[in-house]
Amino acid sequence: MCGIAGIIYRDDSRDIGRDMTRMLQSMKHRGPDSTGYALYGASNGDGRIVMRYTLADANTPRDFDFEERLQRHQRQVIDRLRGLGARLHDVEAETEYAYRVTFDLPNGTLKDLADRIEDIPDAEVLSLGHSLEIVKDLGDAESVADQYGLDDFQGTHAIGHVRMATESDVDISGAHPYWAYPFTDVAVVHNGQLTNYFQWKRRLERSGHRFQSECDSEIIAVYLAEKMEGGASLEDAMRDSLDELDGVFTYIAVTDDALGVAKDEMAAKPLVLYESDDLVALASEEIAIRAIVDREIDTYDPYESEVLVWQR
Repeated sequence: MCGIAGIIYRDDSRDIGRDMTRMLQSMKHRGPDSTGYALYGASNGDGRIVMRYTLADANTPRDFDFEERLQRHQRQVIDRLRGLGARLHDVEAETEYAYRVTFDLPNGTLKDLADRIEDIPDAEVLSLGHSLEIVKDLGDAESVADQYGLDDFQGTHAIGHVRMATESDVDISGAHPYWAYPFTDVAVVHNGQLTNYFQWKRRLERSGHRFQSECDSEIIAVYLAEKMEGGASLEDAMRDSLDELDGVFTYIAVTDDALGVAKDEMAAKPLVLYESDDLVALASEEIAIRAIVDREIDTYDPYESEVLVWQR
């Protein structure tokens, strides 16, 4: 069933982590297996890059050398970053297996960097960008937010997802959102299914992209990012997706300065929307919007084949 949510503030940074947690927790019944966030903090404008990655999963067996293996692989991550010329600023262990690092990369590409990091056994880059930070783990929103300290996260916009695993394992790799490797600051959450998933996966792989999962949401993220790399706006890329991606779906996409939603021509996957002078909030159920807006509200459902984009 799953549930998706998005929020964008029209003015300054807010408690975006806390607000997204409230929205997602209200939809816990739609997906108790895992919770994920794509959070956009304020970019400091100096080109600094934020990378979030994991070196194990929440349900990885804790055998006798688990901790030593994590420490060894973490040293390899740092050595490879430095080997690519990265200047490190902060290195944080968010959990025993999830990490956040900020750095400058004067030379080289993020694709090369991500590929080098993911050559390390069990390493998975969750996000790379100047303002995007993807956090996802097993459990409900309150559990994940508490584990990663997300109530203190300040930002301008975010999307989130609660997952009920139906076709793949309950693990971090199968959790949403998905970063659009190797493009910075693009992510997607999605409710539905693509029927031409394999066609698009093969096509994008021929263009040099790789995929960490078998989830069709990851296809949407890379599809949109490639379109934008070619000069399309987010809105144009999303409109193209309605013609080129087949299936029944509603998805929310985000970039460093925009949030958009698209519904296929059947409009069978639910989504409600609320707009005010200071924010736009949308979710699979109205209860999620009411979790953060403390006044009487009117919501509406976007129509079939509709694309809506809000710019910061």
